[in-house]
Amino acid sequence: MTIHKKKLIAAGAMAFSLAFGATSVKAQEFINVLTGGTSGVYYPLGAALAQIYGEKIEGARTQVQSTKASVENLNLLQQGKGEIGFALGDSVKSAWEGDEEAGFPGKLDKLRGIAAIYPNFIQIVASQDSGIATFEDLKGKSLSVGAPKSGTELNARRIFEAMGMSYEDLGQTEYLPFGESVELIKNRQLDATLQSAGLGVASIKDLATSLPITMVAVPASVAETLGAPFLAETIPAGTYEGQSEDVPTLAITNILVTHSDVSDETAYQMTKQLFENLPEMVAAHAAAKAISAEKGAAGLPIPLHPGAERYYKEKGLL
Repeated sequence: MTIHKKKLIAAGAMAFSLAFGATSVKAQEFINVLTGGTSGVYYPLGAALAQIYGEKIEGARTQVQSTKASVENLNLLQQGKGEIGFALGDSVKSAWEGDEEAGFPGKLDKLRGIAAIYPNFIQIVASQDSGIATFEDLKGKSLSVGAPKSGTELNARRIFEAMGMSYEDLGQTEYLPFGESVELIKNRQLDATLQSAGLGVASIKDLATSLPITMVAVPASVAETLGAPFLAETIPAGTYEGQSEDVPTLAITNILVTHSDVSDETAYQMTKQLFENLPEMVAAHAAAKAISAEKGAAGLPIPLHPGAERYYKEKGLL
């Protein structure tokens, strides 16, 4: 055999080896988890989710991204700049409908559902020194309604409308994240903050241990006026230091959202590992106690991702 032929055979063997190796090694999967501000509930739950995915999904490399929450997360998912994100149910509905006033440039048609998770509670907290005892008492006072066009701020706007009020009734309207709002109340520069979050959110816990607070009720009739996905709910007594009574309010389901360009296998694994590692989620934040596979596919305003659908069908939940 000539040297030339030997080189050709060796080259062919090398090419076969590389081709075979390429099919036998799983490509690395990048999963960017879109959350919210670091003082909210989305962030610790997102960090736990990223850790679970990194450990349990073969070949996965994960990242946690702090954002302005619902609206930003949904726009980023539409653009393919994240693989999974947290969002409020009403924001998801608005995104699917292309509601420009809610912060969406058009119908976000790539959005797909992974799971309905836990409810966000509308939590309006004021310093006792402000004299605010009822929702109507907010007139003429200073209130932070969340980051501009965040899910929280959209909730605030709709609740004010349902109460026959608007931001113009306030003495001052601030558009600030949870942590910054609390710091202003502590410094006597703000009367109250409206926060849409899981019960026991760190920001309000911090405020309640710093000064006497009043939890402001939202009447159940507001839920009837607004309709789905708003529900009448209660913040149980003792949720925060100094809160001696149950407080009526509203709740909105949070949803884990992905997009249509995420592979079926990745979406399946993201759904599966969420539900099979719930103790780790609960350890990150107590709000995760409300997460269950039985409720995961219920009441979503967007289509399920086929990968998530496969999981629910395997479990007999669809």
